[in-house]
Amino acid sequence: MQQRILGPDGPGVGAIGVGTGPMAASEDRPSPEDGAKILVRATELGVTLWDTADAYCLDESEVGYGERVCQIAYAALPADMRDQVVIATKGGSIRPNGAWKQDGRPEHLRGAIEASLKALQTDCIDLYQLHAPDSQVPFSDSIGAIAQAQQAGKIRRIGLSNVSAAQIDQAVHIAPIASVQNQMNFYQRPPETDGVLEKCRELGLAFLPYSPLGGADGAKSLDEDGAVGAVASELGVSPQCVVLAWLLGKYDKMIPIPGTRRVATIEDSARAGEIHLTSAQIGQLDAAGV
Repeated sequence: MQQRILGPDGPGVGAIGVGTGPMAASEDRPSPEDGAKILVRATELGVTLWDTADAYCLDESEVGYGERVCQIAYAALPADMRDQVVIATKGGSIRPNGAWKQDGRPEHLRGAIEASLKALQTDCIDLYQLHAPDSQVPFSDSIGAIAQAQQAGKIRRIGLSNVSAAQIDQAVHIAPIASVQNQMNFYQRPPETDGVLEKCRELGLAFLPYSPLGGADGAKSLDEDGAVGAVASELGVSPQCVVLAWLLGKYDKMIPIPGTRRVATIEDSARAGEIHLTSAQIGQLDAAGV
């Protein structure tokens, strides 16, 4: 699989990553052991960026569930494969009674970072991302708390999620930022028009589009899309694979993180890391879906 650089100064990871949300925060999730097997298989295929969050769970009683699945998978990897894996987690979201809310208070983030270190069984988190800005807390306070943890050696790199271009600018004046994770897929393309993707290009930040296939429903709808289907037929791959390859062509530090609950799904997604679309195919896809 082709490699992508995670931010201005590395490391290199597979061009396709994997999101653990569906295997941790959905009612029909696999067992932790089966989820770990998916991540091990992903790594065998060159999918070496694993994205999770402390809030990837069903409710507040099992905070850190997704991180613990990652730890089980990491422990199951052969020693020579562990060095290839970058585990990205997030903090700043909470799950009271299964709802999704934000808590960006510095005191919450400090506790969340400690809990993530414990769940991942590590002394330093590869990439720690603010899950989303908290409208009740100054953004600079949230980033400042994460920056302090980095200075203390608990975090290697800092990422942002669900942010605006202005917030990216604000964050980089507080701490070195490696990545931005916002939603982007074939039918939802705000980062191309709201300045976020351009800001990532300007600063050399990795862009990690989450829900790159539009979630389960969006992924199914791609099977019915004529433009995507035509390119898929030309290449002999799935429509979902085509869309991931299309995203890769947008930016050389674009790393889609499709979620999955099945080994077959990540096997299909990984194929996108080997596909190169022609300019005509890219133009055809750019014009469709919007």
